[in-house]
Amino acid sequence: MTPDHELPDYEVRILRAIRRIIRAVDMHSKQLQGKQDITTPQLIALLALEKHGAMPVKTLSQSLDLSPSTTVGVIDRLEHKGMVTRTRSIDDRRQVHVAITPEGKTLATLSPFPLQARLADGLSNMPELEQATIALSLERLVSLFGASNIDASAILAVDPIHAESPE
Repeated sequence: MTPDHELPDYEVRILRAIRRIIRAVDMHSKQLQGKQDITTPQLIALLALEKHGAMPVKTLSQSLDLSPSTTVGVIDRLEHKGMVTRTRSIDDRRQVHVAITPEGKTLATLSPFPLQARLADGLSNMPELEQATIALSLERLVSLFGASNIDASAILAVDPIHAESPE
Protein backbone atom coordinates (compact mmCIF):
# COMPACT_ATOMS: atom_id res chain seq x y z
CA MET A 1 0.00 0.00 0.00
CA THR A 2 1.21 3.53 -0.73
CA PRO A 3 2.02 6.04 2.04
CA ASP A 4 -0.96 7.98 3.46
CA HIS A 5 -0.11 11.21 1.62
CA GLU A 6 -0.19 9.43 -1.76
CA LEU A 7 -3.65 7.85 -1.34
CA PRO A 8 -6.51 9.13 -3.49
CA ASP A 9 -8.63 11.71 -1.67
CA TYR A 10 -11.68 9.44 -1.30
CA GLU A 11 -9.61 6.60 0.10
CA VAL A 12 -8.14 8.89 2.77
CA ARG A 13 -11.57 10.30 3.63
CA ILE A 14 -13.08 6.81 3.92
CA LEU A 15 -10.21 5.49 6.06
CA ARG A 16 -10.42 8.52 8.37
CA ALA A 17 -14.20 8.16 8.68
CA ILE A 18 -13.86 4.47 9.57
CA ARG A 19 -11.18 5.29 12.13
CA ARG A 20 -13.40 8.00 13.68
CA ILE A 21 -16.28 5.52 13.97
CA ILE A 22 -14.01 2.97 15.63
CA ARG A 23 -12.72 5.60 18.06
CA ALA A 24 -16.24 6.84 18.88
CA VAL A 25 -17.34 3.29 19.72
CA ASP A 26 -14.20 2.73 21.79
CA MET A 27 -14.61 6.03 23.67
CA HIS A 28 -18.26 5.28 24.43
CA SER A 29 -17.39 1.80 25.66
CA LYS A 30 -14.63 3.15 27.94
CA GLN A 31 -16.92 5.89 29.28
CA LEU A 32 -19.61 3.35 30.11
CA GLN A 33 -17.08 0.99 31.72
CA GLY A 34 -15.52 3.84 33.73
CA LYS A 35 -18.74 5.44 34.96
CA GLN A 36 -20.93 2.40 35.53
CA ASP A 37 -18.49 -0.56 35.62
CA ILE A 38 -20.53 -2.21 32.89
CA THR A 39 -19.88 -3.10 29.27
CA THR A 40 -22.09 -2.19 26.35
CA PRO A 41 -23.35 -5.78 25.87
CA GLN A 42 -24.19 -5.92 29.59
CA LEU A 43 -26.13 -2.66 29.39
CA ILE A 44 -28.00 -3.78 26.29
CA ALA A 45 -28.95 -7.02 28.09
CA LEU A 46 -30.21 -5.05 31.09
CA LEU A 47 -32.22 -2.74 28.85
CA ALA A 48 -33.79 -5.72 27.05
CA LEU A 49 -34.71 -7.35 30.37
CA GLU A 50 -36.09 -4.09 31.73
CA LYS A 51 -38.22 -3.55 28.63
CA HIS A 52 -39.48 -7.12 28.07
CA GLY A 53 -39.25 -8.66 31.53
CA ALA A 54 -37.77 -12.02 32.47
CA MET A 55 -37.02 -14.31 29.54
CA PRO A 56 -35.22 -17.53 28.69
CA VAL A 57 -31.51 -17.24 27.95
CA LYS A 58 -32.13 -18.33 24.35
CA THR A 59 -34.68 -15.55 23.81
CA LEU A 60 -32.34 -12.97 25.34
CA SER A 61 -29.52 -14.24 23.13
CA GLN A 62 -31.69 -13.82 20.03
CA SER A 63 -32.84 -10.34 21.05
CA LEU A 64 -29.22 -9.25 21.58
CA ASP A 65 -28.08 -10.89 18.34
CA LEU A 66 -25.31 -12.67 20.24
CA SER A 67 -24.37 -16.32 20.38
CA PRO A 68 -25.77 -18.27 23.33
CA SER A 69 -22.27 -18.78 24.78
CA THR A 70 -21.51 -15.04 24.63
CA THR A 71 -24.88 -14.28 26.21
CA VAL A 72 -24.16 -16.71 29.06
CA GLY A 73 -20.88 -14.85 29.69
CA VAL A 74 -22.74 -11.53 29.80
CA ILE A 75 -25.31 -13.00 32.20
CA ASP A 76 -22.56 -14.50 34.39
CA ARG A 77 -20.97 -11.08 34.85
CA LEU A 78 -24.30 -9.36 35.47
CA GLU A 79 -25.30 -12.02 38.00
CA HIS A 80 -21.95 -11.64 39.78
CA LYS A 81 -22.66 -7.88 40.04
CA GLY A 82 -26.17 -8.53 41.40
CA MET A 83 -27.87 -7.03 38.32
CA VAL A 84 -29.77 -10.16 37.19
CA THR A 85 -31.00 -13.43 38.61
CA ARG A 86 -31.37 -16.83 36.97
CA THR A 87 -34.08 -19.34 37.72
CA ARG A 88 -34.90 -22.70 36.19
CA SER A 89 -38.26 -23.09 34.53
CA ILE A 90 -40.75 -25.14 36.53
CA ASP A 91 -42.13 -26.65 33.31
CA ASP A 92 -38.79 -27.46 31.69
CA ARG A 93 -35.78 -27.66 34.02
CA ARG A 94 -33.43 -27.35 31.02
CA GLN A 95 -34.67 -23.81 30.42
CA VAL A 96 -33.15 -20.97 32.45
CA HIS A 97 -34.96 -17.63 32.80
CA VAL A 98 -33.08 -14.39 33.38
CA ALA A 99 -34.65 -11.46 35.26
CA ILE A 100 -33.37 -8.01 36.07
CA THR A 101 -32.98 -7.09 39.76
CA PRO A 102 -33.89 -3.71 41.27
CA GLU A 103 -30.15 -2.87 41.25
CA GLY A 104 -30.01 -3.76 37.55
CA LYS A 105 -33.00 -1.51 36.82
CA THR A 106 -31.33 1.37 38.65
CA LEU A 107 -28.08 0.89 36.75
CA ALA A 108 -29.89 0.66 33.41
CA THR A 109 -31.78 3.87 34.19
CA LEU A 110 -28.65 5.78 35.24
CA SER A 111 -26.33 4.56 32.48
CA PRO A 112 -25.59 6.74 29.48
CA PHE A 113 -27.82 5.92 26.55
CA PRO A 114 -26.09 3.50 24.19
CA LEU A 115 -24.23 4.94 21.23
CA GLN A 116 -26.36 3.01 18.76
CA ALA A 117 -29.46 4.85 20.03
CA ARG A 118 -27.85 8.09 18.87
CA LEU A 119 -27.23 6.50 15.48
CA ALA A 120 -30.80 5.21 15.26
CA ASP A 121 -32.18 8.65 16.10
CA GLY A 122 -30.00 10.29 13.47
CA LEU A 123 -30.91 7.74 10.81
CA SER A 124 -34.63 8.05 11.53
CA ASN A 125 -34.40 11.74 10.61
CA MET A 126 -32.86 10.96 7.21
CA PRO A 127 -34.79 10.22 4.04
CA GLU A 128 -35.10 6.49 3.32
CA LEU A 129 -33.00 6.80 0.15
CA GLU A 130 -30.11 8.26 2.16
CA GLN A 131 -30.44 5.48 4.77
CA ALA A 132 -30.38 2.86 2.00
CA THR A 133 -27.33 4.50 0.41
CA ILE A 134 -25.43 4.44 3.70
CA ALA A 135 -26.39 0.81 4.36
CA LEU A 136 -25.35 -0.31 0.88
CA SER A 137 -22.09 1.62 1.06
CA LEU A 138 -21.17 0.15 4.43
CA GLU A 139 -22.07 -3.35 3.28
CA ARG A 140 -19.81 -2.82 0.28
CA LEU A 141 -16.98 -1.73 2.61
CA VAL A 142 -17.49 -4.88 4.66
CA SER A 143 -17.12 -6.86 1.45
CA LEU A 144 -13.98 -4.94 0.46
CA PHE A 145 -12.46 -5.71 3.87
CA GLY A 146 -13.24 -9.38 3.28
CA ALA A 147 -15.32 -9.36 6.45
CA SER A 148 -18.66 -10.57 5.06
CA ASN A 149 -18.46 -13.90 6.91
CA ILE A 150 -17.58 -12.42 10.30
CA ASP A 151 -20.40 -12.94 12.80
CA ALA A 152 -21.25 -9.60 14.35
CA SER A 153 -24.01 -8.35 16.58
CA ALA A 154 -25.65 -4.97 16.13
CA ILE A 155 -24.28 -3.98 19.54
CA LEU A 156 -21.61 -1.34 19.23
CA ALA A 157 -18.73 -2.30 21.49
CA VAL A 158 -15.00 -2.52 21.14
CA ASP A 159 -13.60 -4.99 23.64
CA PRO A 160 -10.58 -7.26 23.50
CA ILE A 161 -11.39 -10.62 22.01
CA HIS A 162 -10.76 -13.42 24.50
CA ALA A 163 -11.71 -16.97 23.55
CA GLU A 164 -12.56 -17.81 27.16
CA SER A 165 -14.51 -14.64 27.89
CA PRO A 166 -16.22 -13.18 24.77
CA GLU A 167 -18.49 -10.14 24.99
